[in-house]
Amino acid sequence: MKKSIITLVIAGTSLFLMNCKKKPVDAHVPPNVTYKTGGKFISDNCTLPKQDTVMVGMTATKTEDNLKSYNVSYAYDGASTTTTFFNYYLAEAEYNGYSKDVTIITRNQAGSERWVFSVVDRDGNITQKTIVITVQ
Repeated sequence: MKKSIITLVIAGTSLFLMNCKKKPVDAHVPPNVTYKTGGKFISDNCTLPKQDTVMVGMTATKTEDNLKSYNVSYAYDGASTTTTFFNYYLAEAEYNGYSKDVTIITRNQAGSERWVFSVVDRDGNITQKTIVITVQ
């Protein structure tokens, strides 16, 4: 009888422990960001002439946390650090979604221009999209 009780306790404890699952860890999902396409917009790496004017349009939507800021930066000729071109902290009415069109005029010299578009949410999750323009 004692063996049966011990066996039942061990079996019950084993079943209990096997069914205990860790709570899933918050995945920290970054904002959803897409390029606008068609017409006047570029949405991929490209080659353009000197002093050409193009548009890059971005649309950001909240995933799990309110949107906080939008930044556009650039770096020339393979530089590792970027320079801020546009920085904006979103208003409360824009926390769920934000859209912006940016006009870019390529330099008057041949080389590469890396444009980085970043959206940050309230928890610091970042989504970045990059376009490299080769200027000829």
